[in-house]
Amino acid sequence: MRAPVSQRGIVGIVSDGVGAYEWFQRGMELMESRDFHPASVALEQAKKLEPDKASIREALGRAYLSTRQFARAVEEFEVAVEIQPTDHYAHYCLGRAYRGLGDDERAARHSELARCLGSKLA
Repeated sequence: MRAPVSQRGIVGIVSDGVGAYEWFQRGMELMESRDFHPASVALEQAKKLEPDKASIREALGRAYLSTRQFARAVEEFEVAVEIQPTDHYAHYCLGRAYRGLGDDERAARHSELARCLGSKLA
């Protein structure tokens, strides 16, 4: 059974047995519509069910980055690059999150790693 979780449109699934994939999909839909806070709520639910999925951690980090929650973004991207060390996009975003915290040394390190891994963004 589906029920609205908030008026902003996190039509999340609040019944037992709902998987991480459904939460992840909902979070990504909200990211696409630029509803970053509700997206982070849905993605947190996915993370609770699948904490070792780099794709979930990266998406959650992006949601936090978009809401300027840089410390939380760093936490998520750090886990994402630990799980997938060659993910250039996660390194790029981690650099942006560190820059948001004012840690230019770590920001530069991860931007350089992103470049070395083939990112055209860094």
